[in-house]
Amino acid sequence: MPTLFRFVTILLVLAGLGFSGMLALAYLVEPEPREMSQQVPPARLQPRR
Repeated sequence: MPTLFRFVTILLVLAGLGFSGMLALAYLVEPEPREMSQQVPPARLQPRR
């Protein structure tokens, strides 16, 4: 039983680290807005029959 308890504890610690890293990225990193353009081929603009 002690090894199972140790395993679950390690999984919980790793999950907590992952969750805190995700929260840090969500709150501290601001995306940089940029203009985006993409060429559309004329064949895609014509309706299909």
